[in-house]
Amino acid sequence: MTYPIENIPLVRLKKRSEFLRVASTQMKKVTPGLILQGRNHTSQEIKSKKIANVRFGFTVSKKVGNAVARNRAKRRLKAAVKVIPTNKAPSNVDFVIIGRQNTLKRPFSDLVSDLEKALLTIQLPMRNT
Repeated sequence: MTYPIENIPLVRLKKRSEFLRVASTQMKKVTPGLILQGRNHTSQEIKSKKIANVRFGFTVSKKVGNAVARNRAKRRLKAAVKVIPTNKAPSNVDFVIIGRQNTLKRPFSDLVSDLEKALLTIQLPMRNT
C-alpha cells in the first residue's frame, strides 16, 4: 500500500522542557507500536499565535536498541505522522510520540493505524483558562 506524503511542514517539539510539559499532563494512549502523549495548549498560547496548532515530538529510549535502531524508529514515526490526514488530529495540541521495540518490527500500515487510533482515542481535557 502506498501512502501519499503531504508536503505540510511538520512542526516539532525540540526542547526538553516542552517534552516534560506534555508528560506532566499524564494523558496518554498506549498501542502496540507506539505511545502517544498529549497536552492542550493554554488559552494564552492560543491567543499569542506564536506556536503552531499541532506540534509533534519524537523520542525513543535506549531500550529499543543502539543509535541506528533508535534513529530508524524515529524516522518511521515521522513518516507515519506525515501520512495521517491533518484533520485526524485535534487542534491546539502538543503530542509526544514514544517509540517502542515493536516500532521497528511492526508493518508500516499497522504503525499508521496505531497512530490514527491513538489520535482519535486520546482523551484531552478541555481548558477554559
